[in-house]
Amino acid sequence: MIGNLPSKKKQFYGISHKFQEYLEKYGRRCSLPLQYDDMFRFFTSVPLKNHDGEETLWETVYYEESEAKEINEACCEIYALLNTEGDLTVIDHLEVDRIDYCMFGNTHPYRVRIINRINDNYDHFYIKKIDASRAYGLELEHILSPNRISFMVDDNTIIEEHIAGIPGDTFMVEDLNVTDFEKIRIAKEFVKFNERCFARLLGDMRAYNYVMDITPDIEGSQYRIRAIDFDQQSYEGRMNFYRPQYFKDNNEIIKLGFDHLTYESVRQYQLEERSNIARRARSGKRRLNNLIACMKSDRISSKEKISQLSQELAHHHKSNKFKNCQSMGDLVLTNIKLLLDKEFKQSIDIFEL
Repeated sequence: MIGNLPSKKKQFYGISHKFQEYLEKYGRRCSLPLQYDDMFRFFTSVPLKNHDGEETLWETVYYEESEAKEINEACCEIYALLNTEGDLTVIDHLEVDRIDYCMFGNTHPYRVRIINRINDNYDHFYIKKIDASRAYGLELEHILSPNRISFMVDDNTIIEEHIAGIPGDTFMVEDLNVTDFEKIRIAKEFVKFNERCFARLLGDMRAYNYVMDITPDIEGSQYRIRAIDFDQQSYEGRMNFYRPQYFKDNNEIIKLGFDHLTYESVRQYQLEERSNIARRARSGKRRLNNLIACMKSDRISSKEKISQLSQELAHHHKSNKFKNCQSMGDLVLTNIKLLLDKEFKQSIDIFEL
């Protein structure tokens, strides 16, 4: 078990020229009608409460009338850019219902709630200060996970779609009273999620940094864990920081594994997910190679953290292939190559508390 906190507050890294070219090539760059810094023009805010009347980590912000009109129009346009490739005809019946600001975490995001006036249906998106680690994390999620990701960048701003699901910490408190069959499915999904995070070195998957996406099925429900925080993509030096099994926040799901999974079934699910990752890596080979080339030449962590992670990965995999790694991109590439060559090692004690 490791501590729940990173070594210290994460350092921000800008988008390099080479990475900007990559984002342009794959349709991630876009000229936005407002920037992250524009959102700070609000004049007051009030705590946002949940359905039980308890204060959350969010505050609803309010703008002067002239500012509000400009920001609301820009937000509707951004929603169209994110969801309809810029077809502005859809914004005639859209309006901003609420804008929330979160002081917690690294990115201090704004969450914009857009409502459809025709049927009162609503959707969300996020406006955040850009960070290279986060952009790399979103791209790796798009390429190597079963999930597709929509986001746009411009200057110092990143726009992200809302990822629907029940926050992991809420899910463990309120939604684990299910059948044994469904508990097996939840534990199985955690094994696969653990494998995905470790293979591509996505860190800090505490319970509130992912959501549980539940899909009703013929018998019971299917479960998928989706990361929602990508700030700790290949940044920390501790290897176990990239394995969700070592965060005490996840103990309730880990207990399900104790009760319902065997050594053989855990091994099977790990191999299944590695095969899925390998298949996605091969099908997206050109895009992945282009991304890793940017990542290898980019600085997204300190030399000390890179050295520490290199040594710990080499020891874990019993491989000298990490010896010459000089960047986090090198480490991600080497980890994925081991997986493709079926030399990737994951400890079987995934449900060890």
